[in-house]
Amino acid sequence: MQFIALIYSTPGSEPPYGTPEFDAFMQGYFALTAKLKSDGAFIAGEGLKPVQTATSVRLRGGKVETMDGPFAETKEHLGGFYLFKAETLEAAIAYAAMVPSVAWGSVELRPVMEY
Repeated sequence: MQFIALIYSTPGSEPPYGTPEFDAFMQGYFALTAKLKSDGAFIAGEGLKPVQTATSVRLRGGKVETMDGPFAETKEHLGGFYLFKAETLEAAIAYAAMVPSVAWGSVELRPVMEY
């Protein structure tokens, strides 16, 4: 079964870029990626640029509407994702718990529809 782990955190809650704390934080992501790959579970994973770079797209009355930024205002922002394979929800939760941002943000774990 495939799962997506959507990584949310509050801006400013993670270690600042360019600090030793940030480097250690990123090592956690590199370790998780290596673990998923060595387990044969990794499909994809990336960080996202800041929410200010987002464009929301809607179709209303047959016309495409765009809006800068996210559609919904939230305290936590989507910062990245992992797409991976796991045999059970429990196994997927174990991987999600390894995401470094889970310490101060949250990881929304969802099964992927396979058509």
